[in-house]
Amino acid sequence: MKGLAFLSFAILLVPLAIARAEPGDVVAMDHGPDVFRKIVTEVGYAARDGGQWRWHADGWIGGDVERVWIRSIGKVEDGDMEKAELQILYGRNVHPFWDVLTGVRQDLEPDRKTWAAAGVTGLAPYFFETDVTAFLSEDGEGALRLEQSLDILITQKLIAEPHVELNAYAQDMPERGIGAGISDVELGLQLRYEITRKFAPYAALTWERALGATDGSEPH
Repeated sequence: MKGLAFLSFAILLVPLAIARAEPGDVVAMDHGPDVFRKIVTEVGYAARDGGQWRWHADGWIGGDVERVWIRSIGKVEDGDMEKAELQILYGRNVHPFWDVLTGVRQDLEPDRKTWAAAGVTGLAPYFFETDVTAFLSEDGEGALRLEQSLDILITQKLIAEPHVELNAYAQDMPERGIGAGISDVELGLQLRYEITRKFAPYAALTWERALGATDGSEPH
């Protein structure tokens, strides 16, 4: 089945995680007046397919202009690692609300593959947090990922965050059950309560759909 809705419930946010800050905010200062860090880590459980764990980490360390970004996503389903990805990127601020990123993405599961990565991250008009990243694999395969989210304050501590993620590929990847073109889309709504700026449990409703020739039963 290509379309499936499910609920996910976060049970842990690493204490280092920090609620989203506006560009230019000083999030932490541990290594001197010009070095800051921001790390957001989400760990959640989804009630589907016998139980599914997911993680998503996104953060950086550096100054106002140059930063090192670290990103990771993964999925464990029915006790098996279905997806694991790590990105290490160099970022340079080119506008008060935008950074340009270049670096490397390493896939660990469902198979090992190295990609060159380049993209932009920042705050689009109407406060949409936006990430657009293009990838080129060691085998010459091209991919594009678009992510957008929006924080809607219900109260000072209760925040609703709708989000969308879209993945597209330049060619078929049969070993992963992925077809050329837009391969999958994810829509979601997260509701989180910021107990502190560093800890915010959440619940989320997410809808996923594989598109085109992509096999929705395969990890991607």
